[in-house]
Amino acid sequence: MAQQRALPQSKETLLQSYNKRLKDDIKSIMDNFTEIIKTAKIEDETQVSRATQGEQDNYEMHVRAANIVRAGESLMKLVSDLKQFLILNDFPSVNEAIDQRNQQLRTLQEECDRKLITLRDEVSIDLYELEEEYYSSSSSLCEANDLPLCEAYWRLDLDTDSADGLSAPLLASPEPGTGPLQVAAPAHSHAGGSGPTEHT
Repeated sequence: MAQQRALPQSKETLLQSYNKRLKDDIKSIMDNFTEIIKTAKIEDETQVSRATQGEQDNYEMHVRAANIVRAGESLMKLVSDLKQFLILNDFPSVNEAIDQRNQQLRTLQEECDRKLITLRDEVSIDLYELEEEYYSSSSSLCEANDLPLCEAYWRLDLDTDSADGLSAPLLASPEPGTGPLQVAAPAHSHAGGSGPTEHT
């Protein structure tokens, strides 16, 4: 048997009062029940008539039954007081219940953390696959190295502008010392005649 913990004087007195209430209520129930059984016994003729004796016994049985009910209610009240006393003063049991609840909550937290980590890994894998699919589908717009979509379109515009500038006709630059540029007139063919005559 575990060693009984020393209680403060007030708690010890309270427990003694609970013990006394318990014994008194049980004794009251037993005594009144015994007297009720005695009144059921048929006695010999006395100076009191049977009708009067019957009424007296009936009244006594009602009173003792009421005493039994009162003692029972007192016992129920005693049980409630004992529960309240245990809840308020049994700190080791309360601490043990708190520790068990904390352990349950920690286990639940660890399980939630594991599920969240698994979900994070799965989402990371899916995002990586989606990025690979996106960049592989837009490889025609990008260079060998993967570029963001906006930069890919920007480089595509620069390449288009450069191609347009190179395809435009270039004018021949004049050689040094040949004088100003002269635009060559297109040669016109005149049917049935010579070229234009020179006037002096």
